Amino acid sequence: MSEGNTLPKTERLYHKKLIDSLFGGGKSRSMTAFPLRLVFMPLEKDVDKESEADSKEAVSQMLISVPKRNLHRANKRNRVKRLVREAYRKHKAILAGQSYALAFIWLDPKLWTAADVEQRVVSLLNRVVERRDKS
Repeated sequence: MSEGNTLPKTERLYHKKLIDSLFGGGKSRSMTAFPLRLVFMPLEKDVDKESEADSKEAVSQMLISVPKRNLHRANKRNRVKRLVREAYRKHKAILAGQSYALAFIWLDPKLWTAADVEQRVVSLLNRVVERRDKS
């Protein structure tokens, strides 16, 4: 198994303070590629806590939210999360060199095919990179 295509816990967004700052506004931005909405913000590195592993490569952290309001059945919500996670895992190299906090939010009450979800995730990641390059 190649290390480039895994999604370890270090790449999952689970710290409450970071999630609050992501959704609290300020530096965070949002964009939509229906049925996904991406909320993102660049992460600053802590110089004090930086280890050798962190200094080699910037790591982006992500979370996925599928509201019960849109998909009532848990198995459908889990399927959507699995599809988005897989698409991100395959294409996270697009964000190489920069660290972001990312939140993917599902907007549609219907299920989509894996290919369509993957296309939307790639589109959103490319738009994040384009926005970074503009500034």
